[in-house]
This record gives sequence, structure tokens and C-alpha cells, in this order.
Amino acid sequence: MAANFAAKQLESVLGHGDKDRATQTDISNPDREGGRFADESGEKMKALAWMAKNDVRVIEAGKPKIVEDHDAVVRVTGTTVCGSDVHLMHGVIQQMDKGDILGHEFVGVVEAVGPAVTTLKPGERVVNSFVVSCGECRYCKQNLTTACERTNASTLHEKLYGSRMGGIFGYSHFTGGFAGGQAEFVRVPLADNNLMKLPHSIPDEKAMFLADVLPTSYHAVDYTGVRQGDTVAVWGLGPIGLMACHWAMLKGAKRVIGIDNNERIEFARSKLDNLETINFSTLAKGETLPGKIQEMVPGGVDVSIEASGGEYAKGYAHKLELWVGAEQDTSEMINECLLSTRKFGTVGIIGDYIGFTNHFNVGSLMERGIKLIGCGQAPVHKYWEDLVQMVEHGTVDPTMILTHRFRLDDIAKAYRLQAKREQGLVKCFVETRFSSRRAEGTPELTCL
Repeated sequence: MAANFAAKQLESVLGHGDKDRATQTDISNPDREGGRFADESGEKMKALAWMAKNDVRVIEAGKPKIVEDHDAVVRVTGTTVCGSDVHLMHGVIQQMDKGDILGHEFVGVVEAVGPAVTTLKPGERVVNSFVVSCGECRYCKQNLTTACERTNASTLHEKLYGSRMGGIFGYSHFTGGFAGGQAEFVRVPLADNNLMKLPHSIPDEKAMFLADVLPTSYHAVDYTGVRQGDTVAVWGLGPIGLMACHWAMLKGAKRVIGIDNNERIEFARSKLDNLETINFSTLAKGETLPGKIQEMVPGGVDVSIEASGGEYAKGYAHKLELWVGAEQDTSEMINECLLSTRKFGTVGIIGDYIGFTNHFNVGSLMERGIKLIGCGQAPVHKYWEDLVQMVEHGTVDPTMILTHRFRLDDIAKAYRLQAKREQGLVKCFVETRFSSRRAEGTPELTCL
């Protein structure tokens, strides 16, 4: 909490970068500023809000209204909990305010549109892009929407990274301060660019994955250049890692190795027939993960993908350094990737990393000619059209990783299950009072 407070104070000193924003940022709850962003009808909604470190709760908030001409208000029919959301709960992401509404993945029905919205109308089913993009800056014009220059006003973000990236729904004022979709309604700015109309053939349970999981996992494999005949290792078998394994196989990788330390290993093997796995918690004393991979693939794999994130330290040194604030991310998994990859191979990072790390093996990177790629937050629009066709035609069925269905009332409990990886939770569908009947073949409702 001290780091979060310091980040907000520093932002205040640096000055918020509102100039040239394409939309009003930092409306993280419609009730902010005396409720001036809430619907004049006084209608209320349920929403999940961040209250403090390790404290997220379902609260009552005002239904959002159209604030700007290019806005839409979406009636949420499905949302989910992401591993990235757990970082918010744990206080890893800075510039959080009490009452911020969370959630960056949602499907729904257009409730209302502003007068400048031209491609959407009320009643249409839509899915969001988790990144909020303007559609007009030099990066958006290249479909590199996550690099949008006009939807994030955080000066701290710019100072820490060298330039601002685009805003993200429900993901702190560090990424624009937009209210998220773990709610019954959500305001979507620049709606023509940040919502995609859905074909009737794709149910909400599949469509939800088009917001983040499918583009992010596909981007990890595409951007690292996985090719026919490659050997690929993936750190972390959560939703992104498991789908990255699947995409690597579809790209023609001859061997894919998934790495984790819990029941997700068996789950992944049950979904992908040819997946090889390593449970790093069962390695023999003195045996290292890179050593095990080198034993399986002499010389190392062609491509390593880190899909776990910098929050999860393994050794005591990194746990201590994270705890006292001596670093913001552990370098352990990246170092393992480097040592597991062949000379002049590729390491890609798709798991969330926030800031500075210690003990990074820069020598291995340089001397062995390894290409280290920060995949960045995935540019959703780059892949959207291809992915929706793949889902519609059955090339990929993202519900392969869907394990649970919860009510919005229980979403705070689902956060804790996600954090602890309990009850076999990999990915959940969270229904609201507006949800359609459960799609055939998807999990039954679980009450927590």
C-alpha cells in the first residue's frame, strides 16, 4: 500500500498528462466526482471494486452514462477473472484507488450509444478489446492498438517505461483509469474501435475469449516467430500458457513442453494430446529446470515463452527482495528461459512484468545470441478478424480451458480461488442477471 500511495503522490507531482487524450480517462467508477458519470435515472448496478490490497468486493454503484459522443454503454452478459486481475488484488499494479471497478474482459449487449458512434446500435451483441485504443494515432493505424498514444494519461507510466502505452479496462490509473466490465454495465469509450459485433453462431462463453485470452496467447506465439518443426517451451499453464501451447501446435511445432507446478499440468495434458510437461516442484534435489529441459532437448529449445509473470518468486532471495521493495519483478523465470533456449534462439515474455528486476542473466542473453522479445500487451485488433473466424469455423474452441461458471455475486471469492489455484480453476465464466442460458457443453453454475 505504501508503494501505491507513493505512486499516486508522484503522479500528482509530475502532473497528469491529459493533453491530446482522445477520450476522458480516469472514470474508474460512475460515482466519482459526486456521481456525475452515473446515469441520471439513478439506476444502480452490481460491480466488483478494489478497496485495498487483498480486498476486492462486490459493491453497488451507479449505472454508467454516455459521457462523450463516441461512448457506448454495454449491458454485460458475461465476464471473467484473469490471472492479471490477481496482480491488482495483490497490490502489484500501482495507482489504484479505492472503489475502482475491475475487469478487462466482457461480452454483452449494446444498451445505448453516443451520437458519434456509427457502427453499433442498441441491441447488438459485442465483445470488447481489453485495451482502449483511439483508432487514429500512428500505432492504431498499424493495428498495434496496445501502443495507442491517446488513451492513457499516466505520466508515471511514461516516466517508468519511456513512453505511454494504451489504456486498459479496469486496470488502474496507471493504464488510464477506465471502469471495467466485472459489472452489470460498463461505459466503453471510442466504442466503434473498442467493441466488435459478434455473429449469432458464437455464444458468450466462446466470445468472451476474444477480449484477451485468444489474441494474447496467439500474439505470444506469432510474435516470437514459432515455425513448423520448432521445439517450444512454455512457462505457466494458466489460460494464456495453455492456449499458447495449443497455438504452437497449430503452427506446426514438433514438440511443445508445458511447465508448471500444480494440477494444471494434468489438466493441460488432458486437453492437448502431444503436450510434454514438467512439474518443477518434483525435480530431484540439485536438478534445475533448465537442466531438465536440456536433457529433454539437447542444446535447448528453439523458442521459450514466459507466461507466468514477475510476481511469482521461487527462491528466498527474490521473495525477500519483492517483499521489501528491492525489486518489482523476479527474474528467475526469464533466466530459466534463457538457459533453456538454444544459441540464437528466442525468448518471449507474455506474462505481466511491471518494473525493475535483480540478478538478470544479461551475459547469457548477449553471449549466446538469444533474441529476447517483450511481447507487450497484445494488440487485439491485429488478430481479431482472423480469430473470430477461427472460433466461428471451429478451428479453435476456447472453451477447452473453461472450467467453472460463477455468479457475479461470487466474483470476489473467484479471485481468491484464482490466486490460490484451488478447486481446479483455470478459467471461469461469470454470469450477470442479463446472461443468456448456459451454452451446451460448458460448465454448470457453481455457487461459492
